Parts: sequence; structure tokens; C-alpha cells
Amino acid sequence: MHNIGNDIVDLNLAKTESNWQRKGFLEKQFTQKEHEEIRNADNPFIKVWQFWSMKEAAYKSYTQKVETRFFAPQKFECSFISLTEGVVLFEDHKYYTNTSLNSFYIHTIAKELKSEDAIYFKIGSSKNIHIDLKTQLAIETGVLSDEIVKIKTTVGAPLFYHKKKILTKSCSISHHGNYGAFVFTLEN
Repeated sequence: MHNIGNDIVDLNLAKTESNWQRKGFLEKQFTQKEHEEIRNADNPFIKVWQFWSMKEAAYKSYTQKVETRFFAPQKFECSFISLTEGVVLFEDHKYYTNTSLNSFYIHTIAKELKSEDAIYFKIGSSKNIHIDLKTQLAIETGVLSDEIVKIKTTVGAPLFYHKKKILTKSCSISHHGNYGAFVFTLEN
């Protein structure tokens, strides 16, 4: 099974709540190669949070597979294919990322294969993201949203069911500040 992950960063909240320039922050979170890219970036603030979003999305995909949580952001190394496409390497795993970026948020989806099953995603209000997800699942599966049940895996990843039949192959929900996002693939 190939898992997907996603992460969203509310840039206004990141500006006020996270001092990424404090001593030790970059060293704990990023590789030496990433430090150099951050230092040389036109906008280091955006580069920090794009890397963070890529790492988190890849981490969420990986932890669904191994069903173990841990903290090791430095072990996930990011590189770019283009402005919005990237690759995150972790041990012998490779995750392809796609990042949406605007003045309000950064959102990244990570997956193990470049071409994979159809991925459904939405970015919206953090307050409504769970309702939006069930609504989208209902549209895609023809099941009433009231009959869709969420059950979390041992690592907290959500899976959705209808009468004990699994609907989602992989699902990731994220929220930060004013924004929430989800991605899922359907079980065949």
C-alpha cells in the first residue's frame, strides 16, 4: 500500500509564533545542504516553511506505513525538482512532493510514487476540514456522509469506513492556524 501525507503552514501564524532564526532551530530541523539553501534563498522565511511542510508531509506518509511515530526532521532531506515539485529522502525511501504556495499558506502533498491513484484534496478553514472531508468522500463514493465513520490507526492517521468496509486507502489531515487540508486515496 502506498501512503500519502500532507502538511499546511499558516504563514501569518508562523511569522508571529515561530522564531525560526533563534539559536539552534535550523540545526535541529534541517540538514547542512538545507541550511545553505535557506541562507541563499531570496526569501529564507518561505524556504524554511516549505522545507518544513515537505518534511512533515513525507513523515506522515512514512509513519502510516511503519505505524511508529518519532521525531527526526534532520533525517528527512529535501531537494527541489522545480519551484513546486520536490523529493524528500528518508533512509531508503523517496517521497515526491507537490507544494502550493501563496501569501497565506504553504501546503505540501507527499507520496511514494510519482504517478499513483487519484488523490483527492482540499484546502479550507481549519474549523470545517473534517466536515469537508466527509462531504468529499460522500461525493466520491456515493455513501451518505452521516454513514461514514473515521477510525484512527495506531499512529493517529485517519481511515474512513462505511459499515465496516474501508473507503480510504490512505488519508492525511493537517491544520495550522486558520487553514486545514486533507488528502486521501480511495480503496478500490
